[in-house]
Amino acid sequence: MKGYGKREWLVADCYWPEITGEGHYVSHESICVLNTSGSDARIKITLYFEDREPMEGFEAVCKACRTNHIRLDKLLNRRGESVPRGTPYAMLLVSDCPVVAQYTRLDTTQDNVALMTAIAY
Repeated sequence: MKGYGKREWLVADCYWPEITGEGHYVSHESICVLNTSGSDARIKITLYFEDREPMEGFEAVCKACRTNHIRLDKLLNRRGESVPRGTPYAMLLVSDCPVVAQYTRLDTTQDNVALMTAIAY
């Protein structure tokens, strides 16, 4: 089965708010991955910052012919570190087979919930 997409995806504007809202939803980010190939996609994620070294070692799997909504607020790297809150960053996603990646941010810091989504580049 043919795999659509590409192996490297970039998201330049990532941000997980530090402030929490009082509604029913929790602010979070996710990378939605679609894998149309016949092989599981092993995904490595690196975070880049304005004022510090990159964070590496974040990994996920998207099964063959499936989708995986990778919640970044629940993701830990190999050192047990989480995505930092209240800090702007960019992200590189590298897959060992072609996939499609979409970034979504849910911001619940105000009464009017904001949802932002973009296809990665």
